[in-house]
Amino acid sequence: MKKQSLEFLHISTLLAFILIPLGGLTTDIYIPSLPAMAGKLNVDIQAVQLTLLLFMVSSGASQLFIGSILDSFGRYRINIGALIVFSAASFIIASVPNIYSIYAMRIIQGITVSLIIVGKRAFFVDMFSGEKLKNYTSLFSIVFATAPIVAPFLGGYLQTHWGWEANFYLLGSLAIIVLFFELKYTGESLQKTKAFNWKNIKDVYKTMLGTPDFTLGLVIVGLSYSQLVIYGMVSPFIIEKKYGFSALVTGYSSLSSGVALMIGGIISKIMLKKTLISKLFPAIILSSVIVVLMMFFTAGHENIWMLLGFTLPIHILSGFVFNNVYAYCLQRFTQSAGTASGLTGGGIYIISSAMGYGLIHLFDIRTTHFFSFINAIIVFLLIIAIYVFSKISKRSK
Repeated sequence: MKKQSLEFLHISTLLAFILIPLGGLTTDIYIPSLPAMAGKLNVDIQAVQLTLLLFMVSSGASQLFIGSILDSFGRYRINIGALIVFSAASFIIASVPNIYSIYAMRIIQGITVSLIIVGKRAFFVDMFSGEKLKNYTSLFSIVFATAPIVAPFLGGYLQTHWGWEANFYLLGSLAIIVLFFELKYTGESLQKTKAFNWKNIKDVYKTMLGTPDFTLGLVIVGLSYSQLVIYGMVSPFIIEKKYGFSALVTGYSSLSSGVALMIGGIISKIMLKKTLISKLFPAIILSSVIVVLMMFFTAGHENIWMLLGFTLPIHILSGFVFNNVYAYCLQRFTQSAGTASGLTGGGIYIISSAMGYGLIHLFDIRTTHFFSFINAIIVFLLIIAIYVFSKISKRSK
């Protein structure tokens, strides 16, 4: 470890919290620019939405395996290299406005972001334990929500004044700034590495994925996050094309969605001492009621206020469920923190991107009313998953 001191601990913890939302920042910052990108690059809507999917799939798939690498070779040097490559990919996207070049760089960004955030989540398990660890992991979704709060608002402003390329110039610059502080103040957090042995790694994955409450937890957090992913993909086109507002308004609406996610995380932290199942069932029942009301009231007439008025409470409850189950999964296997972190993060991205992109392309979501049916599908799946999760959790005690 480069510095065995309070300075190392405090600055490393701060930088970890700064980097944990990087995945959300890398997707959400250019959400208000999606319609403009389609026009500027002379491609259809689906082609631009694919840039989001490629990032999420590459990030999710790589997170499934990156944890073992981090547990074997440490966090620090891999993090440094990933920040450098991520920054370069961001600058290439901004300076080479070709859709196929963007696709390639988004895949690279997905892999590098995985290396960064999996290592930073594992950092907390490396450095803390007991109630302190539980307290920090309960903050993850609150910190994670800063991306959908800040990024779309900032992206809408950048889009309005400088165009979509400015989003990626900013991402590349931010990575360089963080890189400077990482090199100057932090170091390795992993006290003891594990030998990189394929058989042992395979056994760890087999144990984790063969643990029913852990795998169902991944399904629940993935489904919860998919509600935000779908909203991020379809809201720019509903708000800007159907309702006729600007990219800045899209940014404000996504900011509101991020605030809702954070509120859900804060509520879950306040209720930290209550049992997990006693918190999940009321949340999903309330979500069901809101979705039914959304379908009913948007049937005859809809506008942006209805879109936000129903979406925001759904996202509060989604953030609440996400935060509780996310923390549960991260703490399920503390002896293999990097692997557990990677599987949890990868599961979220793969499930949410598959659900999001699948539903978007299965149904043509152009109205708030149709969007309410998509929410209903996800809530229905969450009810089933949470019910089975509760039964399995009781048996495992």
